[in-house]
Amino acid sequence: MLATILGIFVGFVGWVIVRYILFSFYTVDQNERAVKTIFGRAERLPAGSSADDPFAEYLRPEERDRYIYPQLRVIPPGGPYFKWPWERIYKVSVATQTVNMALDLEDPRANVGGTVLDAVTKDQLNVGLKGQIRYRVSERHLYAYLFGVKSPIVHVMGYFVAILRERIANFEAPPIISSDLASQPPDASAVSGVSINDLRKNLRDLNEHMDRECISSPVRYGIALDASLITEIDAPADVESAMAAINTAHNHVSSDISLAQAAADQKIVQSKRAVEIETLKAQAEVEPLLALAEQLRALQASGPGALASYLRNVRLNIFRQAERVILEVE
Repeated sequence: MLATILGIFVGFVGWVIVRYILFSFYTVDQNERAVKTIFGRAERLPAGSSADDPFAEYLRPEERDRYIYPQLRVIPPGGPYFKWPWERIYKVSVATQTVNMALDLEDPRANVGGTVLDAVTKDQLNVGLKGQIRYRVSERHLYAYLFGVKSPIVHVMGYFVAILRERIANFEAPPIISSDLASQPPDASAVSGVSINDLRKNLRDLNEHMDRECISSPVRYGIALDASLITEIDAPADVESAMAAINTAHNHVSSDISLAQAAADQKIVQSKRAVEIETLKAQAEVEPLLALAEQLRALQASGPGALASYLRNVRLNIFRQAERVILEVE
């Protein structure tokens, strides 16, 4: 009987050592951060909250009281660390991850199997958006990620999709700066009134707008969006074919206008060159006459018989070169 009790006691002591001593040591990987809770309460830093965070200024005034979270003591990579049985460790990966922007984590079958996100433009055109989102867990906002919401990534994806659809529904292309060439045709999107062309041409501005709007996501949900990459905007097949025809016609018109302008510019250059050549020829013919007039003027000024002598010498030179001379007899 005593041996049985002793065996039970030794077994209990061994179980306690294994369960609460050996299993109480843990490590944190390089791409992880950890948070410790004591009786369910996370360890907090002495002072500071998310209200003092620089990202809080991007929240609307009515939201700042809603997203006030304490700053937690973060356990850095390394170890081994020790925890007591009444303590619990939450490990979080802080590596950057990529997810399809059309993926619905609650219903993977939605959005064509998580491949295309539907949106409606300002002119009531249904378009399909394709792209990716890069995100990572914010080390400064682990309370919001672990204890603020149940599924942070679901909230962030919903927040991102809501902002994106709102932007697509109210998107307007920047005003086109008028060119000096009044004959240049307007853009095909302006002719057809289909705003999808404007969306495609301003993908970079659209991505930058999404980055600005989602800059407060760390304070809200503890997840920081590194970048949103909207890579493709698809229109319905009938609209796509119509726009292809419009763009083809627009390209033909632009090509014809460019050729006409090039031909006109070439003719203008040729005309200017011809005017320059004729001007030089006229100057070449005028210069000897001006020189002769100046010479005759100098001869007349030199004496009363100088001009008559010059004319006689010129006449004799002409007679010398002539083969036959006809003189008038008085």
